[in-house]
Amino acid sequence: MTVRPRYQNLKAVAAAALGSLLLSAGAQAQSETSAGATTEQFVLRSDGTLVPVNAPGGTSNAAPKAAPRTVTPTVNPETTPASPSAATSRAPSAHTVPSSGTIADPESTSAAQAVAAARQALNNKQFAQLASFVPKARGDILAIYPEYWYMRTKVWSYNAVGAREEIEGFLERHKGSYLADRLRTDWILTAVRQGDFGTAKDLGAVRQGSNNLSCAQLEAAHMTGRRATVLDATKVFAPAPACWKLFDQLVADRVLSNEDLLPYLLDAVEDNKTTDARKFAAYIFDSADLSAYDAMMAAPAKWLATQTGSVSGLRAEIVAMGLARLARTDLNAAVAATQGTWSSRLPKKNLQWTYGQLGLWGMMHLDPRALDWYKESGGVRLSVHNEAWRVRAALRQPKIDWAWVIRHIDQMSAAQKADSTWVYWKARGLAATGKKDDAQKAYASIATEYSFYGQLAAEELGKSIAVPDRPAPVTAQELAQARANPGLRRAVTLFKRGWRTDAVPEWNFSLIGMTDRELLAAAELARQEHIYDRVVVTSGRTKKEVDFTQRFVAPFESRVSEQARAVDVDPAWVYGLIRQESLFIMDARSHVGASGLMQLMPATARWMANKIGMKDFTPGKVNDFDTNTKLGTSYLSMVQSDLGGSQVLASAGYNAGPGRPMLWRSRLSAPVEGAIFAETIPFNETRDYVKKVMSNATYYAALFTGQPQSLKQRLGQIDPQPYARSPLP
Repeated sequence: MTVRPRYQNLKAVAAAALGSLLLSAGAQAQSETSAGATTEQFVLRSDGTLVPVNAPGGTSNAAPKAAPRTVTPTVNPETTPASPSAATSRAPSAHTVPSSGTIADPESTSAAQAVAAARQALNNKQFAQLASFVPKARGDILAIYPEYWYMRTKVWSYNAVGAREEIEGFLERHKGSYLADRLRTDWILTAVRQGDFGTAKDLGAVRQGSNNLSCAQLEAAHMTGRRATVLDATKVFAPAPACWKLFDQLVADRVLSNEDLLPYLLDAVEDNKTTDARKFAAYIFDSADLSAYDAMMAAPAKWLATQTGSVSGLRAEIVAMGLARLARTDLNAAVAATQGTWSSRLPKKNLQWTYGQLGLWGMMHLDPRALDWYKESGGVRLSVHNEAWRVRAALRQPKIDWAWVIRHIDQMSAAQKADSTWVYWKARGLAATGKKDDAQKAYASIATEYSFYGQLAAEELGKSIAVPDRPAPVTAQELAQARANPGLRRAVTLFKRGWRTDAVPEWNFSLIGMTDRELLAAAELARQEHIYDRVVVTSGRTKKEVDFTQRFVAPFESRVSEQARAVDVDPAWVYGLIRQESLFIMDARSHVGASGLMQLMPATARWMANKIGMKDFTPGKVNDFDTNTKLGTSYLSMVQSDLGGSQVLASAGYNAGPGRPMLWRSRLSAPVEGAIFAETIPFNETRDYVKKVMSNATYYAALFTGQPQSLKQRLGQIDPQPYARSPLP
């Protein structure tokens, strides 16, 4: 099952494999969100010269180029007068901070245009042109970027005459910068891929790592004398090129055995990561069993029908995986086969694992039999994902078996059970079973966290949700230091030029090692530059000095609140939703096409515009501030009304479509707390989304009203109701 794509949250832009000649460097950078880039002001000729777009013959003899990328010009709604009827903002204002003015971006200079031309050449895979732009870009704040792009081509063949010296020169000139760190990463990955483990080892540490890099460095260490262990490999592995290469080596060197690899295979099959699963299977199985595995994956029911007699060893593992694959598409058939044909033919541990899979897929359908299947799984090892669902199955029961909840939380890994989710639910179990003191200690251990379960734990301790005291204001000197930070300056410029995929990692790298005061100043800089997502993310990194006017920034509050009140929707809830949907990125656009602050899909926007009689609506207006928020709040109001007024259900409906929470509600056998309903939403994205929206809304309400709040009260109770198809899109 997949989440309805209409309102999926923006995902991180995954880092591409190093050295790929098909992707731009910008596309390789990690970012929380994606957005468009500005329209180029020139064309790049094949001879490396720049010609303005409007110049005579400007498009003639031009090198092939990508289609122009445009965005709606960013309008700062804070500087746009609100309508006369706009409600006065009730949000506490931020401390008054002297402004040094915005960071200027002389984008029209020849040096700036050379940077943009270099980027165009990179995107067009005209790598031979990059060197010519390096001197032309000098003097621009982003001059390091063409130089980095050129140096990446040197890394690909770093043993060529003079290449190593050029790369080392770049690393020395730009020591401490994001792109120097990234080039060092590029070099390490390339060296390991080429088998030059000594070079990779000698290149040393990188400030901003990744699983892919950690795998490469572990392989380099392994091949140069420091033999890797199973624990080493397990800690760093993720499905990435360098990690697969590491596992190839460790399997060949007999560091990793079938026993070590089998859990990876089982988890990949469970997650339907068939490509990853096939790689693990190739490590584990001989040719005959691998053929059986392939046949099972292609048609599990058909293959299972061909198996006769008892099975054992690896063949039993394949049968268990076949039953799990069958449960994904036909739960009842898998139940019948497990309880009938295979109940006496599978070894106990394989049968128990299969029952764990029936429990998981039962919970994906909110089947009341799921807990019984989990009970049949005994103490068998399950995936981290499935361990969580084993506990959730108990939480959804009319009468919760708290001893079961405690026992299976205790069975989780140390890392998993330390998560605030399971600390909270174990504490609830301890309280319910008479261990009040232990419960209080558990609540207290997470009650200071600014999170969904931190809030609930605080309330269990008798505390209301309030805004923490503000730290001392950011001083003019602190702000000036932030404004002078080279990395932050480059990042702001990248944001202004619309190069968000480059801007986000540049900004985030610049935050490494900052003190709380420095982070607050950087967040204030982002606020003054109207880069609100960086305000939230940056301020959220502080440890002791917490400023909610940054963490829960409320730009354009009077105008959003006016839209919300006009359709009888809680403004704090709207802000909680916007913070989760777009992080206040005006022109945010998800990979499925949702746009704007409230992430509206074009079809939904058109439907809503017709519904409310917005005569002047055009598709191009979906990113317009007032249009987006008017349509979004109107739709949210309709979803809430359709779902009986519940913010929990409506938040789920906004993300996954209103029909799905109706279905989930219909499968309740008794009323449940809103927290339990939220925690047992079968879609991972929607479950996380609802909890964050509701947590955000509670904090925004505290900010807007100045009064203590209750998340438990906001969550309410969810009562079972018969399913009815929603009339809303």
